[in-house]
Amino acid sequence: MSIDERAERVVEARGGWASIRPLVLRLHFYAGVFVGPFLLVAAVTGLAYVWAPQVEQAVYDQELHVPAVAGTVPLDQQAAAARALVPDGTLTGVRPGPSPTDATQVIFTRPDLEPSYHWTVFVDPHTGDVRGQLETYGSGQAMPLRGWIDVLHRSLHLGDFGRLYSELAASWLWVVVLAGLALWFGRRRRRRAAAASSRAKLLTWHGRTGLVLAIGLLFLSATGLTWSQYTGTTISELRAQLDWTSPAVSATVPVSPGGRDIGFDGAREATLRAGLTDPVEVRPPTGPGKGYVVAQVGRSWPVQADSMAVDPATGAVTDTLRFADYNLAAKLSTWGIDAHMGFLFGLANQIVLTLLAVALVCVIGWGYRMWWLRRPARGGARFGRPPARGVWRRIPGRVLAPALVVVAVVGYHLPLFGLSLLGFLVVDGFLELRRRKVDA
Repeated sequence: MSIDERAERVVEARGGWASIRPLVLRLHFYAGVFVGPFLLVAAVTGLAYVWAPQVEQAVYDQELHVPAVAGTVPLDQQAAAARALVPDGTLTGVRPGPSPTDATQVIFTRPDLEPSYHWTVFVDPHTGDVRGQLETYGSGQAMPLRGWIDVLHRSLHLGDFGRLYSELAASWLWVVVLAGLALWFGRRRRRRAAAASSRAKLLTWHGRTGLVLAIGLLFLSATGLTWSQYTGTTISELRAQLDWTSPAVSATVPVSPGGRDIGFDGAREATLRAGLTDPVEVRPPTGPGKGYVVAQVGRSWPVQADSMAVDPATGAVTDTLRFADYNLAAKLSTWGIDAHMGFLFGLANQIVLTLLAVALVCVIGWGYRMWWLRRPARGGARFGRPPARGVWRRIPGRVLAPALVVVAVVGYHLPLFGLSLLGFLVVDGFLELRRRKVDA
């Protein structure tokens, strides 16, 4: 038995935190070692996504930007020019340029597009000339480059199977963080003989940086799980049961026998008079008895997410939904998602996410380096020694029983966490049996 193991067992005999610490240490160790690569990929791809909006403004300058000149042509004329180029598409929305140098985006669905993808025609609002066509992604109208990075971050372009990587990372990130915090605040406050060693210095950097990152990483874990394949579905069902979903404006309007249609221009003018400011998306009626929906699409603070429905026959605003009227859960969801993506607070949001991603990479790197330095000086082991096995058997039953119940409940609602934890336990048990067989 090594000196560290004997010291741990002596402390365990004192009870309390000392009896739990070895198990928390082992959990933190295994989670860090096995989930670390997934967290590294998530951090690097997330970092790329954070700055993608600035990059796409330069890469797609021809489509997104126009010379600022006096006068504009009607939105209906711009939409007609776009329709002529996409005969197999269904027009779903028009986004007028919020400034004189922004192109109008005319958005279509097409039969050959994957879910969440659109076909967008970019029109010069001053001349009505088409400046280009691109496949765009998501409600944020991501250009192809940002859309590619988004899917890379979410699923590594491997479809639903690839989404397991990001869900696994988000499912374990909060566990790693909380276990690390418990170890930091519950550490033995005594001078170590090796306080000046390389590993001790790495441990200090690893712990202190993790402490500073904790709130940000817990936030990323929670918001990331809302997009996940399995846990995300559970969260959506829970929000629906508790009536915490985001409301939607009612587009139902009286059916007019005259067949008059005020068009995109009339709908936008009606909502402008009602105080709905840019940037907006104007969505056409989806059928008889339905009106235009004009919704704000601004995602920076303060959030612009008001929407209005407009009667296509009369131009009257028939329903208004203000973001201020959202329930608290819907507001928190909107704020959390936009902050996770780097939109909510603009450049400051991007800088904070960048620091989080870079620091997380460093923390993971320091963790692997410490593992490497735990290699025994003799014996030729390739990897560092893990914390002692079997520590759970020395935890008092009054502590272990409720902990197992909590883990079971969490594992049920976070299935990838539960299954991967079970896998860790099976592998760990197999290694312990093999060690005992060799010792015998």
